[in-house]
Amino acid sequence: MSSNPRIQTTVTPPVRIQQNILARSERRLLNWICPRLPGWVTPDQLTILGFLGAVLVAAGYILSWQDSEWLGLSLVGYIVNWFGDSLDGSLARWRRIERPAYGYFVDHSVDAAATLLMISAIGMSPYLRLDVALMGVIGYFLLSIHTFLSAKVVGEFRLSYMAGGPTELRLMLMAMTMAMPVVGGGDIRGTNFSPFDLFGLFVASILVTLFVVQSFALARTLRARGN
Repeated sequence: MSSNPRIQTTVTPPVRIQQNILARSERRLLNWICPRLPGWVTPDQLTILGFLGAVLVAAGYILSWQDSEWLGLSLVGYIVNWFGDSLDGSLARWRRIERPAYGYFVDHSVDAAATLLMISAIGMSPYLRLDVALMGVIGYFLLSIHTFLSAKVVGEFRLSYMAGGPTELRLMLMAMTMAMPVVGGGDIRGTNFSPFDLFGLFVASILVTLFVVQSFALARTLRARGN
């Protein structure tokens, strides 16, 4: 029992909704990995590993000023980040050692820090402007806020939008990273934007639009229910 009576220790986890393209294949892979992990591996360790993957991603982008081959470190980092971030909750559920309040708070807090680190670092590379990268972060965080609010008011935690989720986003960023040395970071003639800047603005606009559309749709639903 908590020593602080204001802290709620019983939390009913929201229903997870995951309809991204790779959801079923990814779930089968995670279910295959979980029973094969050593007993000493814990969900908390996997959460830390996921954040260390984000650090590798950021380091690769920043070091790409010296040599584009450092982008390979970012690619490795994305894989490490996926492994840790995708398996921490999966392992807890597999072993039936979930801590809904603790896990929800820590996992998403670390995810937010990792996202800020990785995407901001892309803006510190020679290929993408920092302001454009931060617009992408803002769009992602707005959609995340909508997800967390939805989990509170309707009990649904949506992990995907437009058939895309965190795994698809990582794959998109990995594909963009592999294209960086080929396309280069030079500005398109007559603009101050590289091709990757324009792509970043396009992605950021989609994220913000999704936030607006989904927020209005949920508000109408709640109003119709009289909530």
